[in-house]
Amino acid sequence: MLGKAGATAMIAVKDIDRARKFYGETLGLDTKPAMGGEVLEVRSGDTLINVYRSEFAGTNKATALTFDVENIDSEVRELKGQGIFFEHYEMPGLDRDGDIYSAKGMKTAWFKDPDGNILSLFEGEAS
Repeated sequence: MLGKAGATAMIAVKDIDRARKFYGETLGLDTKPAMGGEVLEVRSGDTLINVYRSEFAGTNKATALTFDVENIDSEVRELKGQGIFFEHYEMPGLDRDGDIYSAKGMKTAWFKDPDGNILSLFEGEAS
């Protein structure tokens, strides 16, 4: 069925211009307006993320997007330098050290975009 189909992540925001600044300038991702300015195409590596305007922005209470990184400690430091605040959650099976949670073979950290969408960093082996 869909095993050969490409897929695109979709993230709802209330303000496209604010999203462009956050995803482009703060996170350092490539951004390009699309669909008459109603969508912002964001690239992270080979992944395309469509950021679009919606009244339901930020209503997801789960992780919307994860960035696979090589050095989470360095990424957390750099993002904090950009004013990013990291979220802290009670996560059974994970040990917390500052803003980074870890378990055998992996580390993760969570933060939110300006609309409250939960984003994460992940270092380790994919399951």
